[in-house]
Amino acid sequence: MKKTVFAILAAATVATGSVATAPQAEARGGAVAAGVLGGLAAGAIIGGAIANSPPAYAVPAPVYAAPPPAYVGGPPPCRMIRERFWDGYGWRFRRVEVCD
Repeated sequence: MKKTVFAILAAATVATGSVATAPQAEARGGAVAAGVLGGLAAGAIIGGAIANSPPAYAVPAPVYAAPPPAYVGGPPPCRMIRERFWDGYGWRFRRVEVCD
């Protein structure tokens, strides 16, 4: 339905523009202002029709994953700790994995 309305509006805009003949441009008439307002109105109508059209690509379906396993009975068997060590020039820190 939206495509049909859009096509009719586009055809009407082209037909109106080709039938109407513009007289010589004069500074005292309101023809320029009317043309600008008509162009803005037609642009708003056509832009609204395009904005409300469905997307041209397929939206992927949501993916559901199982939750991570819960640890029942305490912390996991391995953990990371921060350890201080001497590297020959000074004290530094590094992360070390400790498994109990």
